[in-house]
Amino acid sequence: MARVYFLLGGNLDNREEILSEAISRMKLRIGECTASSFIYETEPWGFEHEQNFLNQVVVIETRLEGLEILDITQQIEKELGRVRKKNQYSERTIDIDILFYGDKIIATDRLVVPHPRIQERLFALVPLLDVAPEFLHPIINKSIKELHATCLDTMEVKKFKE
Repeated sequence: MARVYFLLGGNLDNREEILSEAISRMKLRIGECTASSFIYETEPWGFEHEQNFLNQVVVIETRLEGLEILDITQQIEKELGRVRKKNQYSERTIDIDILFYGDKIIATDRLVVPHPRIQERLFALVPLLDVAPEFLHPIINKSIKELHATCLDTMEVKKFKE
């Protein structure tokens, strides 16, 4: 069994309902959810939009491999109205990122784990602090707590709902 850390986020439609539905579908298709963070609200990262994002980290225990999980999460995104645009940073109903797959390092043309920019993004690190503050990044070899303390991102990440 592997412990997989996911970051979910979205800023279109009923943001909270879509997060909840994405997690329900992930539980059915990927595995048992063992932890989830609070929900946080942040401004869009890398682009401008009038609606803020809701973000949440969930931890799921699974027997599936990384690429299988990627296929499933992309299908869930599509089912929940995600439209992929050429610009990497844009508004969306849901985005499901695989942050960590245990302490494995995966580097393929479709999937890179750990997520390559996690240490630069408070909207990922803050919810990770809720569920895994001592987890060690397998490449950088620092805990989530240490990465958070040294992150240069100045974006405000505020609790939306507990």
